[in-house]
Amino acid sequence: MNLDDSPAPPLDPQSLLTDLRRWSKELGFARLGVANLDLARDEAHFLDWLNAGFNGEMAYMARHGVKRSRPAELLPGTVSCVSVRMDYWPQDATDAAATLADPSVAYVSRYALGRDYHKLMRARLQKLCERIQDAVGPFGHRVFTDSAPVLEKALARNAGLGWIGKHTNLIDRDAGSYFFLGEIYMDLELPAEQSSSAHCGSCSACLPACPTGAIVAPYRLDARRCISYLTIELAGTIPVEFRRAIGNRIYGCDDCQLVCPWNKFARPTAEKDFAVRHGLDHSQLVALFSWSEAQFLARTAGSAIRRIGYERWLRNIAVALGNAPTSATLIDALLSRSQHPSAVVREHVQWALAQHSVSVDETHA
Repeated sequence: MNLDDSPAPPLDPQSLLTDLRRWSKELGFARLGVANLDLARDEAHFLDWLNAGFNGEMAYMARHGVKRSRPAELLPGTVSCVSVRMDYWPQDATDAAATLADPSVAYVSRYALGRDYHKLMRARLQKLCERIQDAVGPFGHRVFTDSAPVLEKALARNAGLGWIGKHTNLIDRDAGSYFFLGEIYMDLELPAEQSSSAHCGSCSACLPACPTGAIVAPYRLDARRCISYLTIELAGTIPVEFRRAIGNRIYGCDDCQLVCPWNKFARPTAEKDFAVRHGLDHSQLVALFSWSEAQFLARTAGSAIRRIGYERWLRNIAVALGNAPTSATLIDALLSRSQHPSAVVREHVQWALAQHSVSVDETHA
């Protein structure tokens, strides 16, 4: 018999999982686990969240029906989900609390200070799939990094990577919550982990820490009030009722995570691509507001910030300037944008000027 015609050895799921954990470490992932696909309770919770209207203008959250909570309907043939996480906290960033305490500087959510994680993680996950294919031959799969209707936090919990905290972020008792998640749906059956148990206990520090009261109850987030939603997802006008509470946060918000006691165990990222770019960890608001569109595009190339576009960038900074200490330099910066072509920018600039008792009409009288 020709040895080349010998059938391939049967798949050893446990051995493959051991290899997967080793390969994932080599690719920069902090943890890997396999999730069971039973998301019935999470599906009910998600549908209730949608019915409450908490998704706001994020219509895409409802677009795919229950495919989000039924992996085999999104990718037929799926029997396993590999879930991974990658740390992002930039060790070289200016202290977050110090930045938030200085209303003249901009606060950018720490996950967005470096390179956009979507492409980086997707490429690493694809490399992981290539290693699997080298080991077992062709297999059906699809990788995800917040790129399709996937209940990633619930799957990560099922994979033993952490529990969903009262602020609705995933927490690991050994690593806090400053990490990204990614998934591989596959038609290879692997042994699932035991789901993580919850360890928030009686702690509810995240609820009062939210500047806009977006965490309306434990494990229940009204995205319409969330600063991350207001500064990133929301197009158009930011509701006036939230502008003062936004403070100097121009892209996202970390407050609920900053107060979480489990983040004393958070690990700084070893990924060089997540290092701070262009000093965005502690930049003067006036300086950022002066960027031209060409400068914005150049300095946010490869960054998650690029996705909000120049109009929202100016809108967000205008709100922060309205909350900053009054100075002649600040007033001049706002006035320089008071006739901006965008009605959205103009309206937020006018609001900001009014916070400093300056009227656009008076300056052009």
